[in-house]
Amino acid sequence: MNPFSINVPQETLNDLSARLQQTRWTDEPENAGWNYGTNPGYLRELVRYWQTEYDWRTHEAEINQFPQYKTEIDGVTIHFVYVKGQGENNSPLILSHGWPDSFYRFLPIVPMLTHPTEGGPSYDVVIPSIPGFGFSQQTALNSDKTAALFNKLMTEVLGYSSYFAAGGDMGTLITKSLAVQFPDNVKAIHLTDVGYPNGSEDWGTMTPAEQAFGQQIQHWFYTEGAFNMIQATKPQTLGYGLNDSPVGLASWIIEKFHAWSDHDGNPENGISMDKMITNIMIYWVSQSINSSIRTYAENGRASYMGGLQSSQRVGVPTGVSLFPKEAQFPKEWAERMANVVSFNKLGKGGHFAAMEQPEVYSRELAEFFRKI
Repeated sequence: MNPFSINVPQETLNDLSARLQQTRWTDEPENAGWNYGTNPGYLRELVRYWQTEYDWRTHEAEINQFPQYKTEIDGVTIHFVYVKGQGENNSPLILSHGWPDSFYRFLPIVPMLTHPTEGGPSYDVVIPSIPGFGFSQQTALNSDKTAALFNKLMTEVLGYSSYFAAGGDMGTLITKSLAVQFPDNVKAIHLTDVGYPNGSEDWGTMTPAEQAFGQQIQHWFYTEGAFNMIQATKPQTLGYGLNDSPVGLASWIIEKFHAWSDHDGNPENGISMDKMITNIMIYWVSQSINSSIRTYAENGRASYMGGLQSSQRVGVPTGVSLFPKEAQFPKEWAERMANVVSFNKLGKGGHFAAMEQPEVYSRELAEFFRKI
């Protein structure tokens, strides 16, 4: 374990500023809104704020308040946040993020999980950057290989014989794979989604609610799933533009924050503009967008070459918190995918629950794992 802190060279920030100033904007359909993708007016305002008001050094310092480390496992360098709990009997907990967010997703909940309320649980919180993301090595791996590295991080590097795990999005795949591959180490997991129908299921065995959910997901892929298809098939083609243009990168990421978070038309009702830009900055300064999207291709290839462990049913106790802006899968679908012992539907929040509703999300984790 080597202590690590973020210190972006000033020339990188100067280069970013120049690129933002020299943006070659596209034409914009009249009254486009979000109907064609990223809202032109919103993106222009975000870029203006990025250029004139946003201060990376302030947010860099805030992130560096959290203890960070790097370690090498099986030849892959892993960056991770590691904060020990302040309670008497802390439980280890690994949190796995997804795309297009980063380890930054979970930082708002770290104080809530490491500083227990009176009589409440406390956790040693571990937040790794997925290989290919952020400040981990730019090596794209499928979720099973990532899970194997994360298990070694918990057991061999940090020395825990057993632990809890939680995640969402791509973090769901990693968390489920941890539970399937290493049930002797993983005591229980918590998820905000459980996986989605992929067309290989026997629909005749499904309940009407599951069949309706499957049709919803099929419709979603036709209307919202283009990013998934290109990242799973031709990520390199996309990567050149996203790594070269900060505005292109912001557009690709912000559209997902708008589509997947819980708000009333303004993404900042769920996540502040500063937080969204900081998340974009992590991709920009680390030049990790290409390796991050290539992870979709690695998962896709593994699925077709024999399947992923994360697609199997999880046997360890599983808690599910379903936020309203996530795909609304029925409980029986969750039970088909995992040994669900807790299933809660929440009233507010979306795909990035730890950023949108940190108090609610951290309480969901703490209350579920305390029962276990």
